[in-house]
Amino acid sequence: QISSLVRRAALTQNDNHFNYEKAHNFKVHTFRGPHWCEYCANFMWGLIAQGVRCSDCGLNVHKQCSKYVPNDCQPDLKRIKRVYCCDLTTLVKAHNTPRPMVVDSCIREIEARGLKSEGLYRVSGFTEHIEDVKMAFDRDGDKADISANMYPDINIIAGALKLYFRDLPIPVITYDTYSKFIDAAKISNPDERLEAIHEVLMLLPAAHYETLRYLMIHLKKVTLHEKENFMNAENLGIVFGPTLMRPPEDSTLATLNDMRYQKLIVQILIENEDVLF
Repeated sequence: QISSLVRRAALTQNDNHFNYEKAHNFKVHTFRGPHWCEYCANFMWGLIAQGVRCSDCGLNVHKQCSKYVPNDCQPDLKRIKRVYCCDLTTLVKAHNTPRPMVVDSCIREIEARGLKSEGLYRVSGFTEHIEDVKMAFDRDGDKADISANMYPDINIIAGALKLYFRDLPIPVITYDTYSKFIDAAKISNPDERLEAIHEVLMLLPAAHYETLRYLMIHLKKVTLHEKENFMNAENLGIVFGPTLMRPPEDSTLATLNDMRYQKLIVQILIENEDVLF
């Protein structure tokens, strides 16, 4: 519990500038005209492929120097071409927000008009309308209009939120922590299992942790309207398990074997969000 409080305090302190750590995304680059390395300040020799450039922030360095550059990438919004399919940490650092604004916008809209909607998150909205919402976010960012005037069916907004999580190149529950979460879910003693899940949560990158925390607080609110929406923590676990976590290797068998544990993890996160986060 102490480590959770420390994590929360750190996140609160960073509220104005979300200095989540992020590695640079270096790609080999051919520079036109003379160029100097921004790490060692020495000249970059050669005619082609003289060094590497970070495709998220534009930092130019020697290939050798790139190994020593700290994880201090501050993505430039001009370089971030879209919202969906973009790395979560990259997106929040580019927009200087604690969580992806897609998550904030969709949850705000769902809580305003959809908490009592029957089968919320389980009932699918029209795929083409969900694609429209995705394009609106990619095009307009946080200015995207997802109001009831544009999309009266709340299932479209719920679908767009689920699609955002599914499209992430690294899931909210990261590949690095996946097997640790599954192992924690297999512990039979409930108290020990909760403790183990809490320990793995602490391993998530800050932007992933904060996104998951915010989503679980929201899903807990959804369960409070179970009489109207028929969605309890277990039902939401079935929906969100495979959406928030995927095995690192793309194995159908592993996915099928792990499905009940994925469901259980999300169910436990929802039921215990006040203790775990």
